[in-house]
Amino acid sequence: MITLNVLAVDDEAGMRSGIQRSLERFEVEVPEAQERVRFQVEEASTGEDAVSRIVETPPDILLLDYKLPGISGIDVLNQTVEQQDDMLTIMITAYASIDTAITATKKGAYDFLPKPFTPRDLKHSVRKAAIRLVLARRAKALAAENRRVRFEFTRVLGHELKAPIAAVSGYLYLMRDHILGDDITAYDAAVGRSLKRLDQMRKLIVDLLDMTRLESGEKVRAMELLNMREVVSSAWELVETEAKRHDITLIQEGSDGVEIWADRGEMDMMLNNLVSNAVKYNRDGGRVTVTVAMGEEGLCIDVADTGIGMKPEDVEKLFGEFVRIKTDQTRNILGSGLGLSILKRLASLYGGEISVTSVPDSGSTFRMQLRKIGKPEAETTVT
Repeated sequence: MITLNVLAVDDEAGMRSGIQRSLERFEVEVPEAQERVRFQVEEASTGEDAVSRIVETPPDILLLDYKLPGISGIDVLNQTVEQQDDMLTIMITAYASIDTAITATKKGAYDFLPKPFTPRDLKHSVRKAAIRLVLARRAKALAAENRRVRFEFTRVLGHELKAPIAAVSGYLYLMRDHILGDDITAYDAAVGRSLKRLDQMRKLIVDLLDMTRLESGEKVRAMELLNMREVVSSAWELVETEAKRHDITLIQEGSDGVEIWADRGEMDMMLNNLVSNAVKYNRDGGRVTVTVAMGEEGLCIDVADTGIGMKPEDVEKLFGEFVRIKTDQTRNILGSGLGLSILKRLASLYGGEISVTSVPDSGSTFRMQLRKIGKPEAETTVT
């Protein structure tokens, strides 16, 4: 619920009290902003008093009588130009004419309410002003948030790319200048490290493209009947070499015979992310256990590892964009910080959610619950 402050400026006490009564319980729905608005009314009987109040604390909506003792309503607008950027003025007058309306509008008035008016007329004008004000402020807030996100995106992208580029550049200069001699095998380690850094940049670019496709609403979803054991096995194949290097084993539970309607690319992306993280953050000789269960509320997938785990404060921020938990144990593990935020977005497409429980030095369990897994009517597009 939003409360908008209204300043009613009129030399007639009955008019001010009538405005007060009409708006004290009046509420406005703004569906586009998913907000409900109510009003708090203050009164001023002269233009001078109105100017003083507006300069000190500008109201959200100004109900301003055109003809006042002392300075007029137009004078009030002239003296409060700096306060009008975030204030909407509804000019009230018994002298309704085209010239009056034009003058008031040129001086900053948003709407024009001729006397005598009914409570219904007043509410209609106030409703229009409230909706305009709420939507304008929401648009302004979104624009500011977009600027902040773009800045943060550019900052993080520059930071994430700077380190691998510098590393690859250093290795190339090392090879160009024959620092390690003329034996080509002496440079195998440098080549290997360069390839690893390039893989890091490639992963970042792929994650960024995935995020962009999801957020833009341009990703077409091709729903098909999927065998979950096959999906899990496919995800394991991608990390099997790395898992064998560290003697990590995969255990599948409950996936036999489980089939769901889903987009294969999306399911691969989700399982690949969960399983690869379970390997990356595991220990030598550890285990990755994938448990699939179909219940009344849909499909539940648990991916548990026996790895390094996380602290509670790290778990709370884990699904934000560009978030990577950096500790002595994770310092050398490559990643873009986008994978889990993409995973959260994908889970929401299936009416689902993802959560995690973790114990430091013992391991983590990621749980993904998907509810919209029935046969769709037709091919859809992400929105």
